[in-house]
Amino acid sequence: MTPVYRTALRYYLQMLFPFAPHLAEELWHWFWPDSLFQAGWPELDEKALEKDLVEVAVQVNGRVRGTIQIPKDAPLEVARAEALKVRNVQAHLEGKEVVKEIYVPGKILNLVVRG
Repeated sequence: MTPVYRTALRYYLQMLFPFAPHLAEELWHWFWPDSLFQAGWPELDEKALEKDLVEVAVQVNGRVRGTIQIPKDAPLEVARAEALKVRNVQAHLEGKEVVKEIYVPGKILNLVVRG
């Protein structure tokens, strides 16, 4: 049994234990000699929950015209470059001048246009 599979099985049995204690304890003894009563609850790994990429909504004049996938700490220039690749955003910017760019990192990019 691979270490990853063994760890996943361990966490699964620990989480199953409150709902089906007898079954979980019996399965636990197939792989580990100690009791599941002393195993405790799995620890949370906060770093595993963090995402490297985030989905950012792209608006033109306050209306959502598409979404982009960018790094969570990407600067405005990166967000703007990715937004300009979205076909629907291009269609709404065609022949218009961008007056203002409002960017909240990891959340939204709003392009205010005139014309």
